[in-house]
Amino acid sequence: MFKHEKQLLYDVKVDGPNPNYAVMMQEQLGGAHGELKAAMQYMSQSFRIKDQQIKDLFLDVASEELSHMEMVATCVNLLNGHTIDAQNATIGNIEAHVMSGLTPVLSNASGFMWTGAYIEETGDLAADILSDIAAEQRAKVVYQYLYRQIQDKGVRDTIDFLLNREEAHNTMFREAFNRVLDTGSLKDWAVTNDSRLYFDLSSPGAQYFQVGNNAKPPSFANPNPPQS
Repeated sequence: MFKHEKQLLYDVKVDGPNPNYAVMMQEQLGGAHGELKAAMQYMSQSFRIKDQQIKDLFLDVASEELSHMEMVATCVNLLNGHTIDAQNATIGNIEAHVMSGLTPVLSNASGFMWTGAYIEETGDLAADILSDIAAEQRAKVVYQYLYRQIQDKGVRDTIDFLLNREEAHNTMFREAFNRVLDTGSLKDWAVTNDSRLYFDLSSPGAQYFQVGNNAKPPSFANPNPPQS
């Protein structure tokens, strides 16, 4: 069951309309690393999770991503303003002026519509969590790119909040990953000769990376350990 609260997770403001930047923000609404993708990915992955704590984490983060999507859409809406002007719209924003009446649509910055093909889902908890860690990292990078290209204080405040929440989710998923070590695709890690080979195929080159006999599955340290 889901319930909509009539308030944004974080108050969204803009200094003024900026339709050209609105289309850039569309990337985090309907793009491959955007908020809708994240919400749908974590929610769909959760359906088969048996560990109740990790299942709750996936659903909690998915729900928050939907609230992020609401924030991004609100920001796009404010940046689009109230004047339909397709003649001066950028390519990725044409639909807002000729089809949706400036309503934010589920597309990326190039105008391509959102697709379920963005979703990564394997049924293996370790593989899915690694996908989610990478998704949060990429989302943060996109927000950083967006932040550098706008001076609007209201937009910057919104982006700053969102990119820091992506960082928080990243940390949560890393902690969840550490809980599933030696399960699923992480079981029997590096127990065969083939799994410990390094092919030095750069000529001339050197083996800068070694697998070795003590190879272990990856794990993540908490970037903010509790202070003693």
